[in-house]
Amino acid sequence: MFAVIKTGGKQYRVAANDVITIEKLEGVAGDKIEFTEILMVGVGADAKIGAPFVEGALVSAEVVEQGRAKKVLSFKKRRRQNSKRIRGHRQHQTTVRIVDIAGAGSKAAE
Repeated sequence: MFAVIKTGGKQYRVAANDVITIEKLEGVAGDKIEFTEILMVGVGADAKIGAPFVEGALVSAEVVEQGRAKKVLSFKKRRRQNSKRIRGHRQHQTTVRIVDIAGAGSKAAE
C-alpha cells in the first residue's frame, strides 16, 4: 500500500518503512507525527484519489533526526568592478520513517 502525502508545499509518494527527508517539522528524534493531508492512498486499481484530500486517511510517521541540507551557494559578481558576493544557505530538514498507512475506512495499526 502506498500514499501520496502533502507537507511543506511538496508531495511525496510513501510506503510503509520508507525513510524520507522533508521540510522541517517540530519535534525531536523518536516523536510520533501524523500526516492528515493525504492526496491518494491504496494499491493499484483500488487506489482512492482525494478531492483534494482522502477523507479518513492517515499516515503515521516517526522522526528519525533533525538536520540541515548541504550548503547552496549564491554567487554574484559585477564584472570589471572588483566586486563579488558569496552567500551560503543550509535548509533545515527533518528525516522521518513512515510507520503505518491507514486508508479511508481502515484503522491505523497501534
